[in-house]
Amino acid sequence: MSKYGIVAIAGRPNVGKSTLMNHLVGFKVSATANKPQTTRHNIRGILTEQDYQLVFMDTPGIHRSAKSLLNKTINLQAVAALEEVDAVIMMVEAERWLDEDSLVLERLQHLTCPVFLVANKVDRIKQKSALLAWLQEVAAKREFKAIFPLSATKGINTEALKQALVAVLPAGEWAYPEDEVTDQSTRFICGELIREQLMIYLHQELPYSTAVELEKFETRPELTEIHATIWVSRDNQKGIIIGHKGETLKRIGSSARIALENLLERKVLLRLWVRVEENWENSPRHLQALGISSTSG
Repeated sequence: MSKYGIVAIAGRPNVGKSTLMNHLVGFKVSATANKPQTTRHNIRGILTEQDYQLVFMDTPGIHRSAKSLLNKTINLQAVAALEEVDAVIMMVEAERWLDEDSLVLERLQHLTCPVFLVANKVDRIKQKSALLAWLQEVAAKREFKAIFPLSATKGINTEALKQALVAVLPAGEWAYPEDEVTDQSTRFICGELIREQLMIYLHQELPYSTAVELEKFETRPELTEIHATIWVSRDNQKGIIIGHKGETLKRIGSSARIALENLLERKVLLRLWVRVEENWENSPRHLQALGISSTSG
């Protein structure tokens, strides 16, 4: 009998949700960077093995400071994603419980599906006895189905988590072909990979309110040509991205091209432009064009 189910990965920003999903699926589906709000969509990663299909939903980080329309929208999308799933992974950072973790816990209180707690980044913990004491404190906050201390980057204890999730999956027919790893289009993933490089190179200097819009995605026999616009809110942000004599944009473009060629397994011609639209993160039209409006799926 086959099993099928959807598991949401929820948590505050920057606890490693995308890294965990990519590791479990075995494919880079979601952008990862050491910066809050890397994920802006409910991105699905699909794992099909033996007699089950497990669909992970990587949700944007739930946070309190939702002032812009962009922030409010991604918060709403993250919370809405929790309503129709078969299980939830609540992800926190080992030995760090913040106010925003309590906010996530509030959002989960009404759920009747199994909720697993994952304490990520245990590879950084020196004193295991202190970790155990901290886990006991966290376990008292609600009735979790199970608690897993793990490392998403190192793969520590991730197999045990996967088996526990499979155990609670309902019987059902698979929703996706066996070889599919995401429901997102290749074009979408390419845009996310470019945005990821922006955050990797400029995570200290640049606010997360940048966006990447693909304007051309043309596959030819010898290569794929991609034209992308990087949107920012202010002229000084444009200067930061371009850098002295265009050097920063060249480095970002070079790294993004390599990431794209690894994804597409073919040569890529990438052209990038930086454009300013003041206050774009509060523009419904602009958010809709980027696929992150409150009315998009």
